[in-house]
Amino acid sequence: MDRGIHGVGCRSPGSLTSFSPVISASNDLPVRAALFSRRRTAGPQGWVRFATVLAGASLVLAGCSSPGSKTQSTVDGPSASGSTSAPEEDVAADLVEFYDQDVDWAECGSTFECADVSVPLDWDAPSDGAITVGVRRHLADGVKMGTVLINPGGPGGSGVNFVGYAPFIFGDALLESYDILGFDPRGVGESSPVTCLTDEEKDVYNAKSYVPDDAGLAAMEADSTYIAGRCAEETGDVLGEVDTQSSARDMDVIRAVVGDAQLNYLGFSYGTQLGATYAGIYPAKVGRMVLDGAIDLRLSVQEQSLQQAVGFENALTAYVEDCQAGSGCPLTGTATDGKAQVKTLLDGLLANPMPTDDSERPLTQTLAFYGIAQPLYAQSMWPLLTTALEAAIVAGDGSELLESADSYNSREPDGTYSDNQGEAFRAIGCLDARGETDRATMDAEYAAIVAAAPTMGTFFGYGGLGCKNWPYPEVAQDFDLAATGAAPIVVIGTTNDPATPYVWAQGLAEQLESGVLVTYEGEGHTAYGRSNSCIIDAVDGYFVDGAVPDDGLMC
Repeated sequence: MDRGIHGVGCRSPGSLTSFSPVISASNDLPVRAALFSRRRTAGPQGWVRFATVLAGASLVLAGCSSPGSKTQSTVDGPSASGSTSAPEEDVAADLVEFYDQDVDWAECGSTFECADVSVPLDWDAPSDGAITVGVRRHLADGVKMGTVLINPGGPGGSGVNFVGYAPFIFGDALLESYDILGFDPRGVGESSPVTCLTDEEKDVYNAKSYVPDDAGLAAMEADSTYIAGRCAEETGDVLGEVDTQSSARDMDVIRAVVGDAQLNYLGFSYGTQLGATYAGIYPAKVGRMVLDGAIDLRLSVQEQSLQQAVGFENALTAYVEDCQAGSGCPLTGTATDGKAQVKTLLDGLLANPMPTDDSERPLTQTLAFYGIAQPLYAQSMWPLLTTALEAAIVAGDGSELLESADSYNSREPDGTYSDNQGEAFRAIGCLDARGETDRATMDAEYAAIVAAAPTMGTFFGYGGLGCKNWPYPEVAQDFDLAATGAAPIVVIGTTNDPATPYVWAQGLAEQLESGVLVTYEGEGHTAYGRSNSCIIDAVDGYFVDGAVPDDGLMC
C-alpha cells in the first residue's frame, strides 16, 4: 500500500495494508499519506494490533452460503504421518548449500522453536554471499501433517512475532495438524533489518504534514531523499535485495528446510502479494494456499492508491453511521455531516496542532489521520475511535488519537519503536513498484483521489515522491501472474475492507488460474481469525482435509 502524501499504506496500519487481522503500502499525508497508499496492508499490524485479534475472536459466529455445493473439490496433499524427511531438491549447483542446510532449532517457548535459515543475499548471484532469515514455529498439537508458513502483512510485518499469537488466531484443527511457522522477510525484524532513522527522527517524520503546493512537495521530496540516504548508509547492500520476489524465493528454501515437498501458506494483506508471487515463481510447488485480504498485482500504484482511499472513505462512512446509531457519538447530524466534522478536525490541525498529555508531542494532522485510520481496521475497535474523537472534538484533547497513531506506528510509551516496519515498508515498496513522479501527472492523480474520497483521500496522493530518489532500482516483476498449473489457491475478501478493498480479492482470484474466491460480508481488514465459523471452516477444511471451498462462497 502506498503511503500517501504522508505515506500510510497497507501496513496492517503495512500495511495500511498490514494484516492486522488486524496489516501494508507506502507513506506521506495531506499529502502525507501518499506513502500510505501503495500497499500498506498490515495484517495483524494487520491485526492492527493484537488487541484487535482478541476482539475479533469474540464476534458472533455466523453462517455462510454459496451458489452451489459446500465444497468445490478435494485435493491431495500432506497426510498425518508425522514424517518430516526432506524431499530431494532439484536445484542449481550454487543453491544446493541452501536447500540442503541443516538448521539448528532451539526452544523459544513451551510450544515454540526458533532458528535462522541461510539464504542467498542476491538470488541472481547465489555464490556472492548469504544472509539469514529468522523463523519461529508453533509445534503441532497432534500428529503433524506438515508446516504452514504465515505472513501477517506489511510489507514489514514480523511473522516471528505474529506466530506467537497462533493459539488465539488459528483454528483448533489447523493447530492440531500443522506446525505454524512465522518468518521475518528479508529486511524485517530478525532478518537483516532495514535501518534508517533514530527513534527521535521517526517522531519528527511521523508527525510531519505536507501541503500539496510547490513548497510542500519540495519539502516532502527533500525528506524522502534524506531518508533514502540514511537507509543506504545504515543498512548497506541488503537494502537493494529486500524485494518481494527475493522473499518469495526465501520461502522456498524454508519449505525445503522443514521437509515439505510443497508449500502450505496462509498470508494476510501484503502477505497475499508474497504468496501470489511465490505461486507465480513456483506454481508446481504450491500446496494448500490461502490469501486473505488480497492485493491485485495487476494494479498500478495510482490505481491502488485511489481504490484504497475509497476503501477508507467507505469504512469511515460505516463507522460514522454506527456511531450515530448509538449513544454518546460526538458526530452529529447525518453520516455526511459526521464525516464533514471529521474533515474539519483534520483540516484545522494542519495549521494548529492540538495539545496532548505530552507537551512535546502535539497532535498534528498526519498523526490524527493515523489515529483515525488505525481503528478502521477492525469494527471491534470502533468504540475506541469514538472515545478518541469525542476527546478531540469536544474537549480539544488529542491524547487518545495520538495514542492510536503511536500504536499504528509501533511507538512505545517510552518513545522507542518496537519494530522496523515503517522502514521495511518503504524499502520493500520502493523495490517492488513506484508511483509517478511527474508533477502534472501527480496533480491529476491527487485530484481524482480527493474527488473520490473527500475526507480521507487527501492522505493518499503524491506517493511516488517517497521513492523518487531511492538508491536502488525497481525490480522488474518476473513471474507468471496466473500461476499456471498451481493447486487451488483460496482468496478471501471482506466486503468493506478499508486497506485491501474487496475488488482486489475479486481481481486476484480472477487473475490466478486456480483462484477460488471466498467472501466475508463484513467490516474490517482481513477475515480469518476475526470473522465467523464459516471462514474458519473453509480455511481449516482446506488445510486439514484438502476440501476446496466452492468458488463464490459467501460467509
